[in-house]
Amino acid sequence: MSNPEQLRYSKEHEWLSAAEDGVSTVGITEHAASALGDVVFVQLPEVGDAVTAGESCGELESTKSVSDLFAPVDGEITEVNQSVVDDPSLVNSEPFAGGWLFKVKVTGEPEDLLSAAEYTAFTAG
Repeated sequence: MSNPEQLRYSKEHEWLSAAEDGVSTVGITEHAASALGDVVFVQLPEVGDAVTAGESCGELESTKSVSDLFAPVDGEITEVNQSVVDDPSLVNSEPFAGGWLFKVKVTGEPEDLLSAAEYTAFTAG
């Protein structure tokens, strides 16, 4: 599994894009998608919701289990990916592209996020 270099990663297996006009895109990693198995249901936060880094903001249900979705940063939800709600399998097939989950207007500096190399080492252990 390769983790795109331009992204940052949480230890809860979410990825975060660099902010454009203060807004970052969030998804789950290929590692997490693989561990979950086939995702069959996605519950995302709503536009306008405030999220706090490290706290649950939704959930992903797979054929194996239900897992919390954690916010990698503090901020306000600006957009959700309706395509993933309609077709949860995008989380498995395109975790770093069409399977993104939501966009967040970041407030404050993201902390405790890993580089691609650090995340790769983290998941290898």
